[in-house]
Amino acid sequence: MMVVLMESSWMPGNMRRLLLLLLGLLVLQQGRCFEFVIDGEWEEETSHLDHRERHKRAILTSEEQEDFEAIRGDDITVKSYKVESRITSRFAHTTVRSSVVNSGSKAQSIGFNVQIPKRAFITNFTMNVNGITFVGSVKEKTVARNLYAQARARGKAAGIVRANSQDMETFKTEVHVPPGSNIEFELHYQEMMHRKLGFYEHSLYLQPGRLVPQFQADVYIYEPKGISMVQTPNTLGAQFTELIRVTSSKDKAHIVFKPNIQQQRKCDNCTESAIDGVFTVKYDVMRDSNAGELQVSDGHFVQFFAPSNLSPLPKNIVFVIDVSGSMWGVKMKQTVEAMQAILDDLTIDDHFSIIDFNHNVRCWSEELVPASSIQIADAKKYIQNIKPNGGTNINEALMRAVQMLVKASNQGLIDPRSVSMIILVSDGDPTVGEIKLSTIQKNVKRVMREEFSLFSLGIGFDVDYDFLERIAMENRGMAQRIYANHDAAEQLRTFYSQVSSPLLRRITVQFPEDSVSDVTQNRFDKYFSGSELVVAGKVMPSDSNTLTSFTTASASRLDITLETEADTTELDAELAKHQHSFTGFARQMWAYITIKQLISERSLAPTAAKKRKITQRIMSLAVEHQFVTPLTALLVESEDATERLLADSPRDPKHGCCSGGGMGGGSASSALAPVRVVYQPPPWVQMTTMAPPSQAEKGPEEWALPQQINLVDNDPHFIIHLPRSNMDVCFNIDSKPGHILNLVSDSGTGVVVNGQLIGAKQMHKSKLSTYFGTISVYYQPDGVSVTVSTVSITMTDGRNNHSFTWGATADITQDGVRISIMKNSHVSIVINNNIQVTVLLHRVWKKNPVSVDFLGIYIANDNEYSPIVHGLIGQFSREPEVSVYDVREGVDPLKKEATMEVKGNRLQVTRGWQKDYRRDRRRGSNIYCWFIHNSGKGFIDGHYTDYIVPHLNSFLQTL
Repeated sequence: MMVVLMESSWMPGNMRRLLLLLLGLLVLQQGRCFEFVIDGEWEEETSHLDHRERHKRAILTSEEQEDFEAIRGDDITVKSYKVESRITSRFAHTTVRSSVVNSGSKAQSIGFNVQIPKRAFITNFTMNVNGITFVGSVKEKTVARNLYAQARARGKAAGIVRANSQDMETFKTEVHVPPGSNIEFELHYQEMMHRKLGFYEHSLYLQPGRLVPQFQADVYIYEPKGISMVQTPNTLGAQFTELIRVTSSKDKAHIVFKPNIQQQRKCDNCTESAIDGVFTVKYDVMRDSNAGELQVSDGHFVQFFAPSNLSPLPKNIVFVIDVSGSMWGVKMKQTVEAMQAILDDLTIDDHFSIIDFNHNVRCWSEELVPASSIQIADAKKYIQNIKPNGGTNINEALMRAVQMLVKASNQGLIDPRSVSMIILVSDGDPTVGEIKLSTIQKNVKRVMREEFSLFSLGIGFDVDYDFLERIAMENRGMAQRIYANHDAAEQLRTFYSQVSSPLLRRITVQFPEDSVSDVTQNRFDKYFSGSELVVAGKVMPSDSNTLTSFTTASASRLDITLETEADTTELDAELAKHQHSFTGFARQMWAYITIKQLISERSLAPTAAKKRKITQRIMSLAVEHQFVTPLTALLVESEDATERLLADSPRDPKHGCCSGGGMGGGSASSALAPVRVVYQPPPWVQMTTMAPPSQAEKGPEEWALPQQINLVDNDPHFIIHLPRSNMDVCFNIDSKPGHILNLVSDSGTGVVVNGQLIGAKQMHKSKLSTYFGTISVYYQPDGVSVTVSTVSITMTDGRNNHSFTWGATADITQDGVRISIMKNSHVSIVINNNIQVTVLLHRVWKKNPVSVDFLGIYIANDNEYSPIVHGLIGQFSREPEVSVYDVREGVDPLKKEATMEVKGNRLQVTRGWQKDYRRDRRRGSNIYCWFIHNSGKGFIDGHYTDYIVPHLNSFLQTL
C-alpha cells in the first residue's frame, strides 16, 4: 500500500499533519490505493485571490528553506544520490537520481526534493516503488488534470514550489510506503546556459541532509569550438576544495565531486553531512572571430554571437530610485552603497542624472550632465543624504525620466550612437498618483522612444515583479529581482555590470532565402560586453552542406556586417563520437528559446484572442519537446496507467506567471517589426565569394581590384607596374626585422601606408629572410588607423578601438573608411572610395622550421593621391621615363640581362619573375619583370633606409 503526497508549502503545519493522518487512515481502510493533493495554482482558480496572498503561497518560509533536505524521512537509508549534467553547446540536460530504503518498522512518508534553476524546464520524472515503475510524460494541463481526475481516488500530485531563494525552484514529491520498501527517484530537467560577465555558470544544489554511501556529482561539458577556461568556485566549503576533480581537453571537460562517507562528515565523529550548498561550475568557450559561432545539428541551427575587442558605446543613464518609507533601513543602505560604486564606474563619455521618488518626485539634476569627477562626487553626496519616507509614485518618476532623455536627445546633447537607458530601483507597488499597473505600463510605452531602454530592479517580495518584468520587456530592457539581504548591494552592482558596457546597437542576424525557418528572435536592440545573443531555428532541406548567416550591427562610429558559415553534417558526426554529449541539444535549445519567447509575448498580448493563440503554440511545443511549463503538467503513470501522479508548474503572480525573460545579452526590440529571415548578400560578399571546396586552396577567384597594381609580397618583393611603358619592374628590400618601411605617404590626402618587417624563424643559406608581419593604413583627416597583422585586423580612431580576427568574413564602415575582410584570405581597405589597399594573408605550416606567417600588400595603380605623394610605392604614381635596351643573354640562360635608364641612372637589370598570389594563394602566378639589384638603388628615390619610419602611423619626412 502506498500514498503519494505533495505538501503545498502554504498549508498550515497542523493541517498538513491532519491530512497525512487522514490519508494514513484511508490507506489502512482501503488497502493498496492512492490519495492526492494538487499543488500548482490554476489561472482560472486564483483570479479572485488577493495577489499578495497568492504570492505567499508560492514561496517557502525561511524555516522551511533552512530545513530543506533532498531526501526526507525519519528512519530511512539513502543508498545513493547522484547528479549528472551533460552540457553541449551551452545547453544542459541534468539528471538527479536517488535510491532509498524505508529501514524502519513502520510505514512512513519519504520525500524526494530537488532544487532546480528557475530558468530550467523539467522534462521527466520517474519513480520505482517496490517494482512498480511510474513514467512521466508532459501533457497540456487540462488533459493531464482530466486523466488524473479519472484516477482521483488512486493518484497524487508531485509539484514545483517556488522557493524563497535567488535562483532556484523546489520540486517536491512525497511517497508513503510500508517498511522495507525500496524507492528509486529520477528527475530530469533542461536549461540553456546564459553568458554573464564573460562566462557561463552551471549550478547544482546539493543538500542531501544525511550521509550517503554513494554520493556523486558529474558535469560533462562539450563545446565544439573549444573550451577557453573551466573554474569550480569554492561554494561548498573549504573542506571539499581538494575533492573536486577537473579534467579537460581542447573541447571537453569533466568535473566530478565524489566524497566518501568520511569526507562528507561535518567532523570526524559527526553523523551529519557537511554537504549543504551549491556546486558551481563556470566556463567559457573559444571564439576565433567576432562573427559568432554557427552550429547545425539534428535539422536545427543555433547561432551564438558574443563579440569582444570593441570599444563600449557612450551611455546616457537616468537612475530612478524608490525612496518611499518601505525602503528605510537595510534596503536603502544597500542601495546607497551600490550606487556609490556604480557612479564610480561611469566614464567621461557618459551622461547621467538621478531621480528619487516617494509620493513626490525630485531630480538631482533637471537634465543629463557629463559624468565628470565633480558631478560624480556631487551625486554621491546627494544619494548619501536621502531619507526614505512616504508613498510610491512610480508613474510620475518614470514619466520624468523619459522626458529628461527626450529633452537631451532633441537638443542634440547626446551622441546619436550612444545608448540611452532608465534604471528603475523599487521595492513596492505604486500607492500615489496613477496606481493602476496597466495604465502605468501604457503611459511609459507611449512616451518611450525606440532608442531608449528601461531596466527594472525589484527589491524584495513586496514588489509586483510581473509588472516590472512586463514594463521592462516592452521597452527593450530586462528585469531582475534583488533579494533584500546582506549582499543586496553586490546584487545591484552585478546587475549594473551586465549592462554597463554596451558594445553594439541594432543587431540583426539573417540568413539566405529558403535556407531556414521557424527562427527565434533575430533582432536585438543592444549587445552588452560579456553576454551572448542566441538565435535558433530549423534548417530547410538543401543540396548544399553549408549554412551561412549574416549579422549586421552598429558600434561606436562603426557599421558592421559579419558572415559566418557552418557545415550542416559535421557536428552530428562529432557528437556521435562523444559518450557524454547531449545529441539532441540543438532541437531542444530551439524549443526552449521559442517557448521562453512565446511566454514573454503571452504576457504582453494585447487581446484575449492573441493570448489564446500564443497559449496553444506554447502547449503544443511543450508537449512535443516534453517541457513542464506554466501551461503544461507532467503526468507520471504506472506502466499499466492505473496509477497516476501529477507534476505541476505554479503560477506565481509576484514573480511573473509566464515570464520568459530576455534571452542572452541583448534587449529585445519588442517595439520593432519582426525581420524576415531573408537576406540578399551585399555586393561586396558576392564579389569576394570563396571558390568551391575543391578549389579552396586557390582562394578568391576574383577580387574587386584593378588588374594593374603595385604589390609587395614574400620576403619582401616589390613589383611596380608602369602603365605607360607597359612594363613591370621588381626589386627587393633587404632590411632588418622590426624596421617599419613607408610604402605610401601622402600628406595631401592624409593617407599613409607603412609595413613592419618580421624575420624568419632561422637563417636559411646564411641569410635571414624578412617579411611584412604588420601593415598599417592611416587616414589622418578622420584619425582612423587600420592595423593588419597575421593575427587580427584592428581599427582605432584615437578614442575607440575595435579588433577583428581573420576567422570570419566581415564588412566594417567608419566615416570615409571601409574595411572588407575575407575569411582567412585578405582584407581590403578603401578610403573615400578612391584609395584602395588590399592585404593578403599567408599562412604557413606551424611546425615549419624556417617560415612564418606573413602579409602581402596590393595597391591599385589608379588610386587618387595628391601630387605630393611619396613612399616606396607612392612615388611611382608619377610614372618615371624608363628605357630598356641592350637585351642580352645572362649568366643564367633562363634570365636575360639588359641596361635600364631611369631617373638619370643607368642600371644593369635582369629579366626574371615574381609571384602574384591573388588568384592562387598557394603557388602564385608568375609576373615577368625587370629586376633591379641592390634594394632598388637607382630606381627608387634616395636609399631604401630613407624610407624607414619610427611608427606605424608616421608620414615620410621629405627626401
